[in-house]
Amino acid sequence: MKTYHSSELRSMFLQFFQDHGHAVISSASVIPENDPTVLFTTAGMHPLVPYLMGAKHPAGNRLTDVQKCIRTGDIDEVGDDSHLTFFEMMGNWSLGDYFKEQMIPWSWEFLTSPNYLGLPKDRLAFSVFAGDDDCPRDDESAQHWRDCGVADDRIFFLPKKNNWWGPAGLTGPCGPDSEMFMITDKEPCGPDCSPACDCGRYLEIWNDVFMQYNKTADGTFEPLSQKNVDTGMGLERTICVLNGKKSVYDTDLFADILAKIAQLSGKTYESDPETKKAFRIIGDHMRTATVIIGDDRGVSPSNVDQGYVLRRLIRRAVRYGMGLDMPDGFTGEIAKVIIAQYQDAYPELKRNEKFVLEQLSLEETRFARTLKQGNKEFEKLVTRVQNGKIDGVSAFHLYDTFGFPVEMTVELAKERGLNVDMDGFAECFKKHQATSQAGAEQRFKGGLADSSDQTARLHTATHLMHAALRKVLGPEVAQRGSNITAERLRFDFSFGRKMTKEEVAEVQALVNESIAANAAITCEEMTVPEAKEAGAIGLFESKYGELVKVYTMGEFSKEICGGPHAQNTGDLVSFKIQKEESSSAGVRRIKAVVGAAK
Repeated sequence: MKTYHSSELRSMFLQFFQDHGHAVISSASVIPENDPTVLFTTAGMHPLVPYLMGAKHPAGNRLTDVQKCIRTGDIDEVGDDSHLTFFEMMGNWSLGDYFKEQMIPWSWEFLTSPNYLGLPKDRLAFSVFAGDDDCPRDDESAQHWRDCGVADDRIFFLPKKNNWWGPAGLTGPCGPDSEMFMITDKEPCGPDCSPACDCGRYLEIWNDVFMQYNKTADGTFEPLSQKNVDTGMGLERTICVLNGKKSVYDTDLFADILAKIAQLSGKTYESDPETKKAFRIIGDHMRTATVIIGDDRGVSPSNVDQGYVLRRLIRRAVRYGMGLDMPDGFTGEIAKVIIAQYQDAYPELKRNEKFVLEQLSLEETRFARTLKQGNKEFEKLVTRVQNGKIDGVSAFHLYDTFGFPVEMTVELAKERGLNVDMDGFAECFKKHQATSQAGAEQRFKGGLADSSDQTARLHTATHLMHAALRKVLGPEVAQRGSNITAERLRFDFSFGRKMTKEEVAEVQALVNESIAANAAITCEEMTVPEAKEAGAIGLFESKYGELVKVYTMGEFSKEICGGPHAQNTGDLVSFKIQKEESSSAGVRRIKAVVGAAK
């Protein structure tokens, strides 16, 4: 079989759907806009939820892209053959346009045509929804696969846990999906072997989701007025399967990164399992950290939210780098390789290279101080040790409070002839994980951007505040992230010092003047060059020719945005800044509220 390169697969996928009438759109930011329910963009559909719910997309109702995604729920599993924290999701969407009758033949064409992947037809299998008391069996999808020439013994009817998408929350759009699999050389695990097994005979490469129902509060499933198609093909996983590799780390996606780690460390990737694991962790974590910082809404390492996850990734990479005797500043050297590799697909990485390298250097320095403080705390702890063993609670306190890696606690203890209660540490860590996951579940209320009136008012306020900050502090101010709930807005922006009381008061006054003007808020669709020519600010992350929405608020604000907005500035009633504080190095944070709705 042919060997595929990641850049070739990216281009082939986008070109296929462009040839079938889809607009190629850019990857959205990995930092979700106007969605406090998740820290990062976790799937290709995430930025498109408003349009899947019925809003009009500027580029039309047939879209395709390769979306940068980050999932950090399994950071501690990274290092094995499959876990990654950053991945690319290739996808295409029908927003109320075509449905199963077109998507399934297109999937078959892309998979099997010699002009595209050219996979052997007898090595493919497909699964569809088996039906239950809620919704009928998806015989439509099965028949469309048969019409493509697929034999019945290669079509598997599986239950909701295997072939159903959503709703992400308690209610919302959902529907059956049809998944596509490569059949490996492994023998069936038994007479009932199917894609539902974990035996390794079937490897998923693509998923077509057919959103055709809405789950209501009483648990019933109603037909959606707008039926959507949402597909997802993970680039890393697909390259791995297509090229017959056991691990994604054995593909071109990591070749240059691992080679750089080998050069800097003087070690060999394949020398032993622990070294291989260290190479993989450094490679994965540096790839993700570079993408997060290099995003146009890039964040800096900190102790909260995205910044906390970023800090954890960098410090874990540094810790494993120390184990490989990597030189100081190695994170920046690896980041340069990553930026060079991805700059064509994601130009923002090159644009923000200076910021990436600065933040990595700062965090390496901070971590050195952390280790120094951790060593001091360890010395204090040793004086309290009884029975030659450091208890698990104390070891976890070093880890959780001071960021001191437990592996270093074990190593230092061993030098003193002491043991560490790792079972006790694991119990504390498990409780910590459970608390974190509960918080994440509370945060993830479905991944659907809130478009309520109150959120729209707060979102509008960020536009006015952004414009006011640029007037008061200077045009170098740029948005670095936002988080909006129904109660308040939080806005991060690039600025190198604390604002004075007078500056805060002036920004607040300017926003309130705009509110008092009760200016109409208008939305126009235009290309990025047209938006720039019109004086709009915002993240110019779209490709040339792609339409964007530009919101104008009187003479005060003109900004590219895709979120919900009020009808008039007067709808905000009033605006008050509650706090201005540091978010991270070179980034400030404002928390603010608007007046009660009229």
